[in-house]
Amino acid sequence: MEIIDAHTHIYPEKIAQKVKLFLQESFNKKMADLPVISNLFKHMDAASISKSVVAAVASRPEQVVAINNWLFSIKDERIIPFASMHPNFENFKEEIKRIKDNAFGIKIQSEFQKFYIDEESAFPMYEEIQKQGIAVLFHCGIELSSPGETRSCPARMLRVLEKFPGMKVIGAHMGGYLMWDKALEVLAGTHIRFDTSDSVREMDKELLDEYFKKHGFDKIFYASDFPLELPEKETDFIRTLDIADENKEKIFSGNIKNFLNL
Repeated sequence: MEIIDAHTHIYPEKIAQKVKLFLQESFNKKMADLPVISNLFKHMDAASISKSVVAAVASRPEQVVAINNWLFSIKDERIIPFASMHPNFENFKEEIKRIKDNAFGIKIQSEFQKFYIDEESAFPMYEEIQKQGIAVLFHCGIELSSPGETRSCPARMLRVLEKFPGMKVIGAHMGGYLMWDKALEVLAGTHIRFDTSDSVREMDKELLDEYFKKHGFDKIFYASDFPLELPEKETDFIRTLDIADENKEKIFSGNIKNFLNL
């Protein structure tokens, strides 16, 4: 069955080593590999992955255009670009239109970008994203690199969903990294899509079964979060799940193909 990875990160060759060291220090975790396109393709081949979402994050508004220019330049038949955007970027309407023409979605990482996902300063950006019909991938839950109050907890994510019911939202890490009980309580069963990155292998089987029961199999996307994890390891785990093959196929590729009209 076809496999599409809904959540990866890579960087230009000239900064990849620096970024890798930064991420390892921030997360206190060894990266699976140097996060460059050739290594992504290598691991995609090892895991029989046909396409990968490459998500870009602008920590500061002045980074948005340059990051997106690079991301657009690497788009090909195997790369599904999710561009960067920042709530303090002044020309957000023009850039969101440019993103619509050159990418499939936007990545929001509020811990790195230092804003709460449900604060009003972000609402104009969300309104334009909703208007343009662009998918948005949110980091959700605890961020190991930023201890303290979580800026993207499930309760805040729910407020965003209620305020912008037409926005196409993917909640990374099953809706709330290390906050899965709360995500199950408040987000499962809504229209949000979840990705499996950094989560399903860590969750208790009983909790994961409750997710499937409450949220169904049609709104979950396979994802690895490379370079934090190896795609091969993540695909192998999904294959071991005690669910029907038709549901594995939905998780591996069917759901995201329908969601993004691939």
